[in-house]
Amino acid sequence: MKRNEDYFRGCLIGGAIGDALGAPVEFLRHAEIERRYGRGGIRELEPGPSGKAKITDDTQMTIFTAEGILRAAARGNRRGICHPPTAVFYAYQRWLLTQGYPEVEQNALANKSWLLNVKELFAIRAPGNTCLSALKSRKMGSMAEPINNSKGCGGVMRVAPAGLFYCGEDAFRMGAEFAALTHGHPSGYLSAGVLAYLVAALIGGAELEAAIEQALVILGSYAGHDECTQALEQAVALAREDCPDLEAVTRLGEGWVGEETLAIAVYCALKYRNDFKKALIVAVNHSGDSDSTGAVTGNILGAYLGLSRLPAGWVEKVELKEVLLQLADDLLTGYEDSESWQERYPGY
Repeated sequence: MKRNEDYFRGCLIGGAIGDALGAPVEFLRHAEIERRYGRGGIRELEPGPSGKAKITDDTQMTIFTAEGILRAAARGNRRGICHPPTAVFYAYQRWLLTQGYPEVEQNALANKSWLLNVKELFAIRAPGNTCLSALKSRKMGSMAEPINNSKGCGGVMRVAPAGLFYCGEDAFRMGAEFAALTHGHPSGYLSAGVLAYLVAALIGGAELEAAIEQALVILGSYAGHDECTQALEQAVALAREDCPDLEAVTRLGEGWVGEETLAIAVYCALKYRNDFKKALIVAVNHSGDSDSTGAVTGNILGAYLGLSRLPAGWVEKVELKEVLLQLADDLLTGYEDSESWQERYPGY
């Protein structure tokens, strides 16, 4: 069993590192990346004015996903009533507040979040239009009642905490429901279910191939899975072939939609499972959504390798490290009957 602090921390910090590495090249074509950074593209974290490498909305929303999960757990323990998607929806409303939208669901503000005291979270880092429009509507989407037909990667890039808190098929279901709050196409939410399941399996001690194989079985039980299944199977096949990385990633897509982000991340994680740095460099140096493919690759390999096997320089340089470590530790403890824990997570 690997369910310990090192792997929980590795998952969240790894995702933030991948996000920060890919952020400067997110909207660039590969040729432009190489013109700016040289052959091989971007290979190191770029420090911002604060000296830290800046994360994007991907990590911001991951942080609020974790907080929503923990507040649901707190409410469930205190009152016996718990609907995690509602708690996560309210958490996303609080994220919306940090992005300059004061008109949010008022229940989201009933118990003030400690995250709203973290001034760095109020930075606006190119949030996705689908997430913004869905959350601004103040309507909760679900798999049963989709809010739109979007399959953008804004669902999969934020749900790794579901895999840290829930186990097995529950992790898959919760990851998918959290994504379906804003993304109504099956590929938009089922890709998120797969990521959550992979994280849960890896911190439980599974090997990557076994985790992916079982994820495909669970995925196949959901309606509308074909597109996501095909992308995932192609990623596994390419990882086994002697194919140049850029060609393989290009064949998988650009990562703007959920199944492509997942496929690129799985390819990189499988191909370079013991080399976190190499995996992330491949994951971000392509023409596409580099921060999201980097973030999801970092989540997977961080959960697989643990924090202690991530590059120490990158860990120290990434923005909001302390917030991520606190959330990782709280997800590990689940619900702790202590005064400090209760102050952080006062319920919905």
